[in-house]
Amino acid sequence: MNYFNQDPSQVMKELKTTVSGLSSEQVKSRIEESGYNELKEGKKKTTLAMFADQFKDFLIIILIIAAGVSFAFGEEKSAITIGVVLILNAILGVVQQKKADSSLNSLKKLSAPSAKVIRDGQALSIPARELVSGDIVMLDAGDYIPADGRIIESSSLQVIESSLTGESTAVDKISQSIEKEGVALGDMINMVFSSGLVTYGRARFVVTHTGMDTQIGKIATLIQSAKERKTPLQERLDDFSKKLGIGITFISIGIFALNMIRGAEFIDAFMFAVALAVAAIPEALASIVTIVMAVGTSKMAAKNAIVKKLPAVETLGGASIICSDKTGTLTQNKMTVVHTFTIDGEDMAIERKTNAETMVGVSVLANDSSIGSDGKEIGDPTETALLNFAIKNKMDLERVNKRYQRLADIPFDSDRKLMSTLHNFKDKDHLFTKGAPDILLRRSTRILRENEIYDMTEEEKDIFIRQNHNYSSQGLRVLAFAMTEHKDDVLDLEDEKDYIFIGIMAMVDPPREEVKDAIARAKKAGIRTIMITGDHKVTASSIAKTLGIMEEGDIAVDSIEFENMSQEEYADKLEKISVYARVSPENKIRIVQAWQDLGKIVAMTGDGVNDAPALKQADIGVAMGITGTDVSKDAAAMVLADDNFATIVEAVSEGRTVYENIKRAIQFLLSGNLGGILTVLYAALFALPNPFSALHLLFINLVTDSLPAIALAFEPSDESLMDLRPRKKNESIFAGGLIWKIAMQGFLLSIVTTIAFVIGLKTADVKTAQTLAFSTLCLSRLAYGFYVRSNRPILQVGILTNKYMIGAVVVGIALTVMVLTIPFISEVFEVTSLSADLVKYLFILPLIPLLVMESTKYFQKHTKF
Repeated sequence: MNYFNQDPSQVMKELKTTVSGLSSEQVKSRIEESGYNELKEGKKKTTLAMFADQFKDFLIIILIIAAGVSFAFGEEKSAITIGVVLILNAILGVVQQKKADSSLNSLKKLSAPSAKVIRDGQALSIPARELVSGDIVMLDAGDYIPADGRIIESSSLQVIESSLTGESTAVDKISQSIEKEGVALGDMINMVFSSGLVTYGRARFVVTHTGMDTQIGKIATLIQSAKERKTPLQERLDDFSKKLGIGITFISIGIFALNMIRGAEFIDAFMFAVALAVAAIPEALASIVTIVMAVGTSKMAAKNAIVKKLPAVETLGGASIICSDKTGTLTQNKMTVVHTFTIDGEDMAIERKTNAETMVGVSVLANDSSIGSDGKEIGDPTETALLNFAIKNKMDLERVNKRYQRLADIPFDSDRKLMSTLHNFKDKDHLFTKGAPDILLRRSTRILRENEIYDMTEEEKDIFIRQNHNYSSQGLRVLAFAMTEHKDDVLDLEDEKDYIFIGIMAMVDPPREEVKDAIARAKKAGIRTIMITGDHKVTASSIAKTLGIMEEGDIAVDSIEFENMSQEEYADKLEKISVYARVSPENKIRIVQAWQDLGKIVAMTGDGVNDAPALKQADIGVAMGITGTDVSKDAAAMVLADDNFATIVEAVSEGRTVYENIKRAIQFLLSGNLGGILTVLYAALFALPNPFSALHLLFINLVTDSLPAIALAFEPSDESLMDLRPRKKNESIFAGGLIWKIAMQGFLLSIVTTIAFVIGLKTADVKTAQTLAFSTLCLSRLAYGFYVRSNRPILQVGILTNKYMIGAVVVGIALTVMVLTIPFISEVFEVTSLSADLVKYLFILPLIPLLVMESTKYFQKHTKF
């Protein structure tokens, strides 16, 4: 129902109410029918369900089966160890998930706690949740609007709707009908919406929608329906895990069958297959990736980027599109006077006894706002902008207001578009007025020139008309100022005429100083910035051109143009559109999805309630920490503590470093696992005993592997990463030859480990051989950590540039030595002491893979290896 097209009497008739309000019986009936005026939450998973979800991964299922069968056949130690590892991983996953969004709870907080209504002909104050459609609600300055409704009476009502529409300035509201069809939400000026704030005037409205039917409720529905997206890395790792799991299953079954054919005992054959599965499954991979991202979040936090969801770190590093809200994100969310113009000239110095000084004085007196001694601003943002401009020009506001005290006033009205105040000035009463330039020019007959009064010519009027058009075309908000003598005892609307025109001021919500450079840096990194705003197209386009978002050939569209585009037309124009103006929450989601359909990784920034669904839909949502609403912060994956767009670009740089460190960790873990797999395979193919127990491989995977992998998270940032284009969304984690690096490096690790195992078999018994193979694989994988740190030779990078790697290797060696030398630990891990002749191999074999692989870097000058 388009209530904005109907007059108030029609709306009340439609809603079966009157100016005296609803009866108690009607209210009760409507609450039973439609429910309370509150937002409803979707069902949430229980902690137990979250815990169960952690065991649905295919690789985890394989380990669960292995642990179960091992326990059944008496291998309790292996089974218990595997079980403990799986439970710890599941607990970690639940803890992360419990930090999930609380967007709807924050939406509820936005609801006004009470409302002033008329029921049974009496004015009452009731809890806002008890409002129903048809209620008559009274509004005064300072009130939050508790429900959506149609205005039936209005007296200079102004409402800030920035949390819903994105506009930074208060909207003038009226009670008259709007004849135009297809009006954007921000232009429904005879409607009020839940979460709006009344800054001026008073009104009455009839409630048209409550609860989930309000505009805020629709956003809540969008938040519920917007799907949580897995990050590109998560998707690729999931795909890899499935393929790896299938491969491990077939290979393990094959090895089991081979050993059974050779006449091995069932339990021996099975444990051989379990050892292979444990060697192949990177149990610590998910935890290591989480830790690498967590380290990245701490680095980002130091740069004012607070990451709520760890995967957002690597996602941001791959961002190729940043859809940014304008108000408060690209701009300062604070109206500022940028130009003054009188007949004597533009931007004249505000000096005594000049037109400019007189105009600033009028702007201070014809003003209902104030700025306290502590700098706190109270009132309309446009009026506080005028006061700040006066302060900037060394005008003493307190002295001016005290000297020229207000005698009477005519409040601003959206129909006349004027505000007037009466003061004693030069021993005579004067009416000071500010308002729309075209209105004041029509009512002016004289002009202030060189601070003297002259009759105004048509040529002079044309000068101001052209200047007003010039400022407006730049997206500036323009106000005019005039004054006239007042001789009557009574002040009324008829006195607003025969003005002495003084001049005009142009205001804008200015761009943040650092944003232009940040956008240029993002562009250099192959990242495109797109402005999505609730503001008007002209204003948005002007800001976008200033910041370098909008370039030659780019276009801007408003919501009506956008909604009228077919999918085919939109697809053709998508890459040319740099600015979207007057957009709705649904529009924002469509924009984000369109870029995602092209395979782009999309970051969406915003600070309002209206941004929340798109923040959730985007690959990464980025909310503003200072001006942002609770809803936007909860829906986002990252919050900027300083509301600084430049911080996003810094976060992108850190995100790219995190992604590289994750790739290094994956390379390190999988190369080491491959070394263990191949060693087990060699033994199976050549009918040798099992070189490892499952416990040996779990120790290697979870202890000596994990420490260097964690240390890789602290590799310093590489500034050259911001000179590269963003990686493609479907780019494999193994792109750039990583799979071949893993294969070659795993092969080298397996060779030295197999050599150690064979040496142990020839010189001693199976247990000694297993101990030597276990020790060699532990130490060689620790040494290998230095190689993975960089594509450049480690001597060029510097061994000491990552002190955490030094510490990881030292601790890893110490733990390995403890397993080999402390009796009760040795017994648990089923290893034995080594003779001096065998120990010498531990100083030689583990270093061979590192030396061979480091030497290849010197011969790969043009290829990353």
